[in-house]
Amino acid sequence: MDARTDLRDLKATVEALDRGKATSTDLVRASLDRIDESQPHLNAFRVVRRTTALDEAREADRRRANGERLPLLGVPIAIKDDTDIVGETTMFGCAGTFAPKDTDAEVVRRLRAAGAVIVGKTHSPELGQWPLTGGDAFGHTRSAWSRDHTPGGSSGGSAAAVAAGLVPAALGSDGAGSVRIPASWSNLVGIKPQRGRISMWPDAESFNGLTTHGPLARTVADAALLLDVVSGNHPGDRHACAPLTVSDAVGRDPGRLNIALSLKIPFTATPTSLDARVRTRIAALAAVLRDLGHEVTLADPDYGMTFGLTFLPRSMAGIEDWLYRLPDPSLADVRTRANARTGRFLRGYPLRAARAVEPRLHRRVGRIFDRFDVVLAPTTATPPLPVTAIDGIGGWATDKVITGACPYAWPWNVLGWPAINVPAGFTEERLPVGAQLLGPANSEPLLVSLASQLESVLRWHEHTPERWW
Repeated sequence: MDARTDLRDLKATVEALDRGKATSTDLVRASLDRIDESQPHLNAFRVVRRTTALDEAREADRRRANGERLPLLGVPIAIKDDTDIVGETTMFGCAGTFAPKDTDAEVVRRLRAAGAVIVGKTHSPELGQWPLTGGDAFGHTRSAWSRDHTPGGSSGGSAAAVAAGLVPAALGSDGAGSVRIPASWSNLVGIKPQRGRISMWPDAESFNGLTTHGPLARTVADAALLLDVVSGNHPGDRHACAPLTVSDAVGRDPGRLNIALSLKIPFTATPTSLDARVRTRIAALAAVLRDLGHEVTLADPDYGMTFGLTFLPRSMAGIEDWLYRLPDPSLADVRTRANARTGRFLRGYPLRAARAVEPRLHRRVGRIFDRFDVVLAPTTATPPLPVTAIDGIGGWATDKVITGACPYAWPWNVLGWPAINVPAGFTEERLPVGAQLLGPANSEPLLVSLASQLESVLRWHEHTPERWW
């Protein structure tokens, strides 16, 4: 790959621009060309902004020539198709005829303020409901690691784009693991930040507080940089955090930590178990942590039997909210419409009760941090699923597939606390799996520091997929 157009590392891309070794026009054109070449195979993008992005790249080059410097000035970035950008539609994986947006989302405004060039919008399953990225509206998005497997979801298009080197980093969103799951299945770092760290505006909150934007990148430093760029609040936000800079924690010694290794699956309504291939990789990661001087002990957070009942009203009512924004809700998947009906049923007292109990859950689950600094857990229970795993099946069958594969991530969305997926290696079939580093409120710097330490040993960013597309 030409060093002038290497898109595999965000910080290196910024450095190449700062030193004059590359131009934004070259980088953005290379990104767009790779998107076009891969699109019939990976199918990562719903919108490609070729003309507009090249215009913005030329403007970024002009600004740089005049001495201007910004954190991402001229860097190609992708965003998920649940996020508004002026002049483009936000379809969120759905069918129908949508009107272009006339206002940027707050997170896009911050990307623009940092100088980023948004080359396109990436695919998501319908309303972000499933940990696979596919649907009748656009077909399947495939993993850069295997044509037969999903990159995960719901931020699967963003994950596929970064893993394939189409962009150096991308934004996703995480309402039940939707950044961490595709990061796990794509050998990437994915950060779900503290609720309120990143604005969800034009919504005061998303999915009743479950969902937040988050970065996907090859390295901890890249993910941290993107997180810092987009962090901050809009006056209309329901949730807000005191500002902090996570990039400062990259390379910082986390000290000797007490880490809880938690393999227990939080309560689900369907049978679940931890695949032996994932268990092996998590055990190997725990061994690395011990070698680094940390104390790793088997221990589980106290989720309790009712924890899942607090997730369901918030998620299903969120689906109903989104469904009736669509120009034609009747075009939605039958499973989506069924979930929206459940959301309507749960919208009253069950939703209020689910939200009211959150402080009690903070206290109960948070007790583990009286003894431990960080929780290490699998991100998923299985390696990546086949792209067709939920095609043509009913709602209950779909629920069994997705909860069987992805039962570990959602509790931290209920709590609103930070979590980071780190790559944990590969199965014998060369399929990526990942692990979560979970912390209490506002613990992103600690998690980033520990993830960075792991990366310095495991060097996961040096493992790239063999091109099949």
